[in-house]
Amino acid sequence: MTESAASSVSPVPSGAGLRFASLGSGSKGNATLVSDGETHVLVDCGFGLRETEKRLARFGIHARQLSGVLVTHEHGDHIAGVGALARRHGLPVYLSAGTWLSKRLGKVPRHHLLTPHARFAIAGLEIDPITVPHDAREPIQFRFRAHGRQLGVLTDLGHPTEHVVEAFKSCDALILECNHDPRMLAEGPYPPSLKRRVGGNWGHLANAQAQVLLQRLGLDRLQRIVCSHLSEQNNRPELAWEALVPLLDGDESRLLIAAQDHGFDWQEVA
Repeated sequence: MTESAASSVSPVPSGAGLRFASLGSGSKGNATLVSDGETHVLVDCGFGLRETEKRLARFGIHARQLSGVLVTHEHGDHIAGVGALARRHGLPVYLSAGTWLSKRLGKVPRHHLLTPHARFAIAGLEIDPITVPHDAREPIQFRFRAHGRQLGVLTDLGHPTEHVVEAFKSCDALILECNHDPRMLAEGPYPPSLKRRVGGNWGHLANAQAQVLLQRLGLDRLQRIVCSHLSEQNNRPELAWEALVPLLDGDESRLLIAAQDHGFDWQEVA
């Protein structure tokens, strides 16, 4: 099992290609960088302004180099820093109408309302916003296309619906929620109402559900699979790892765990 080190600067790889990295992933904040070598976007920003700028710098990115911030939904671990980052650096924000109407972002310089399943582009990045089942006003996740390769960002969904399976087939890389272990959730400190929310059809994906979803998507084309959004209270990296490794036919190099403190380093999709 591998996790990225947080000690050194890891600049965005040069040249054309689809690549991605994480500033951090978990219940305390989420943010994912996606780049085609020229255009850089941030998916969600669940960290404060200064912390986000510090984490971006570790990847050789200044916030003013971003072409925009894409928002999946209005929960605090995904939007805590979006408004401040957009205002400070004049960044456009892309989000669903429901997320915008939640009024959780505050004022932003520019915003673009997305229609689920209607492809749009930011320079060379083509992006599909995909509706997912989650307890937010209009949650979406994203599929990116560039240079003939495809990346799926698929977190914060309560269960894998048929349209989610169809939308994320044929990806070359996938960031996939492995939020909790049902036994740890049941025996953990959360109040009953929160346990029902997390484990319900509109909550978060359990390790075993992620395993089933991967089987349905097919693994032949997947070069990289990232276990993301692990709960500190209700999961452990080794449990997520153990759930997915049996699907990989011994090739564990394809699997990565996203950490809360330092996410993961740049991953290139060849």
